[in-house]
Amino acid sequence: MPYTPTPLPAVATQEATLSTTVVSPISHPNPLAGYTYRGPTGPRDWRTVNQEQSEGN
Repeated sequence: MPYTPTPLPAVATQEATLSTTVVSPISHPNPLAGYTYRGPTGPRDWRTVNQEQSEGN
């Protein structure tokens, strides 16, 4: 059975639908608002870190 390509539709004759509705601009919040830089602090003794983060502190 020989290969027969399927013809593509003529898209040049299709027109885009134009919407006449008015769209108000959307304001997006800044994704970096409230960002605080927390740089590396270096290695610390794990016992001291555990004591600082315990429920009693």
